[in-house]
Amino acid sequence: MKITAFKTYIVPPRWLFLKVETDEGIFGWGEPVVEGRAHTVETAVKELSDQLIGKDPMQIEDLWNVMYRGGFYRGGPILMSAIAGIDQALWDIKGKAYNQPVHQLLGGKCRDRIRTYSWVGGDRPSDVATAAKEAVAKGFTALKMNGAAEMQIVDGYDKVEAVIETVSTVRSAVGPHIGLCVDFHGRVHRPMAKVLIRELEPYKLMFIEEPLLPEHSDSIAEVVRGSSTPIAAGERLYSRWDFRDLLERRVVDIIQPDLSHAGGITECRKIAAMAEAYDVALAPHCPLGPIALAACLQLDAVSYNAFIQEQSLNIHYNGEGCDLLDYLVDPSVFDYSQGMITIPDGPGLGIEINEAVVIEQAKIGHRWRNPLWRHKDGSVAEW
Repeated sequence: MKITAFKTYIVPPRWLFLKVETDEGIFGWGEPVVEGRAHTVETAVKELSDQLIGKDPMQIEDLWNVMYRGGFYRGGPILMSAIAGIDQALWDIKGKAYNQPVHQLLGGKCRDRIRTYSWVGGDRPSDVATAAKEAVAKGFTALKMNGAAEMQIVDGYDKVEAVIETVSTVRSAVGPHIGLCVDFHGRVHRPMAKVLIRELEPYKLMFIEEPLLPEHSDSIAEVVRGSSTPIAAGERLYSRWDFRDLLERRVVDIIQPDLSHAGGITECRKIAAMAEAYDVALAPHCPLGPIALAACLQLDAVSYNAFIQEQSLNIHYNGEGCDLLDYLVDPSVFDYSQGMITIPDGPGLGIEINEAVVIEQAKIGHRWRNPLWRHKDGSVAEW
């Protein structure tokens, strides 16, 4: 079998889909994208395809090394996301060729389903209590919300009180036993992170996500000192070498590699195994589309330390006609029940993409950009 073509589709709301074709008619789908940089990653995919056309798609480990080590420069969000989507498609091809789900090729699944959580609210941490109750009514047993709007490196206590009021309102609305996760989103710098983590302690959070920007991960131990709340991080790390530093510092309880950013299934399988050796949990980052989610679920199936899966159904970024399930021939393959999602057992990634819908939506495309926030003094704020 030989790879014959790479076809990319930029589709709303903010995704990039990749179809890799072969001379035997078997094809695979991947989702190589950096949110807000879809066209850049698309170019990187096309550059990498020069080294893969004509090659055997079954030799995934070798092709991964060709993409990663075959160029002088390596790492970073663009290259690793391009590699990730190609890797997903190669695993999809291999599974279809053997008529087996990817998790079976990786040794067989250790779970049939995994807990999942729903995003509530938008970019501003307000008016989320109603959305939280609606999500719980749909069966979700865990929720995640943004923890803060703009916050300067040292800010007023009114900002802290606003966060606490929102979290308190949501906790009161859903009760004490719904898992509640608060994402700092890298918006909070070290001086204010120490304050917020201390003040959030009474609300018994499932975890606090990205308490500091990834470039300041060496300070996480300092800001969480004395707190019992689990700490999650890793959505902006792109390789096992990035995660090695985080794990060796022993500052996080949960890692969140993104299978569309961190080298795909091949690399994230290794990252997950590294984390297990440090007794660190796995919760793959995935506010993306159905291909990315399918890849995550294949990894969740074979990773003992996986405990919860992010997913984007009804997330505020998505819109009518371009939500998570709208690109699937059979949306029921993602079986949501009792706050969990079933691991797909179909060949490859276990999903069937509706290519006709993809082609039509690609005519619309997108140029999604994250909001640009500024503080009151005019300086740029972290989003």
